[in-house]
Amino acid sequence: NDFLRKAGLVKADKKASRVAAEGKIVVANEGGKAVMVEVNCETDFVAKDENFLGFADSVAKAALTVDGDDIDALLKADIGGESVEDKSKALVAKIGENIQVRRLASMGGADSTVGTYVHMNKIGVTVELDGGDEQLAVDVAMHVAAMNPQYATQDDVPAEDIAKEKEVLAAQVAESGKPPEIIEKMVEGRLRKYLEEICLVSQTYVKTNDKTVGKLIEEAGAKMKGFKRIEVGEGIEKKEEDFAAEVAKAAAGN
Repeated sequence: NDFLRKAGLVKADKKASRVAAEGKIVVANEGGKAVMVEVNCETDFVAKDENFLGFADSVAKAALTVDGDDIDALLKADIGGESVEDKSKALVAKIGENIQVRRLASMGGADSTVGTYVHMNKIGVTVELDGGDEQLAVDVAMHVAAMNPQYATQDDVPAEDIAKEKEVLAAQVAESGKPPEIIEKMVEGRLRKYLEEICLVSQTYVKTNDKTVGKLIEEAGAKMKGFKRIEVGEGIEKKEEDFAAEVAKAAAGN
C-alpha cells in the first residue's frame, strides 16, 4: 500500500534527527582498491540485525564505484535499482531506528598494496603500501587499530603542530635553570620522542614488540604510503538523558 509506505517514510524523516552513534564498519575490496564505510544506527541491538547487516554490506559494495571519499556520491550510488539514500529510508521505516550512512574512506589502486582490518565491527583500518603483500598491510592495519597513531610518518605531521609542541616543551624545561644550549638539546630530544610516539612507522610493532613498524615494512622491501582509521560513532555527541526526567517529560505530555 503506497499510503502506508509514504507514512513510513515520513516517520523515517522524523527519525533522522535522532542520535545514531552505534553501528558497523563495513569493508569491500576490488582490483587493489579498498573501501570502508561507517553505517550508523541508534542501538547495538539493531547493529546486529540481519536487515541492517545486509544493507551495510551492500553499501560497501556500492562504495567501490565511488571516486575518493565523497559521501554524497555514495548516497546517490545504486543498490539494485535504488539509491543508497532511498534504501536507507526504506530500512528506517522497516526497523524503526535512525540509520545513517555517515562516511566513506577509500584507498589504493592498481599499483599499490592495500590491507584492511576491522576490529569487533567498530574500528576499521586500511593501510596502503608500496610493495609488500596484503598480509603485511593487514598486520600493520591491526597495529593501527590497537595503537591509534595520529600520523603515518613524520613528514605527515603539520609544521604548525611541531612548532606548537616545541613551544610547550620549551616552556616546560625553561624553569630548569640550565644553559640555553642544554635546554635546546632537551627540547630536541623530547620532540623526537613525541614524534616517535604519534607516528606509525616509529612505534614499536605491537604483535612482536621487537622492532618498529617502519623496520617491519622495510624488511619486506615495502614503503609506507598511508593509512585511514575510522571508529563507529567517533565525534557524535551521544545524548545521555536522565531516565526519571524522560518519564516526567512523557507524563507531562511533551
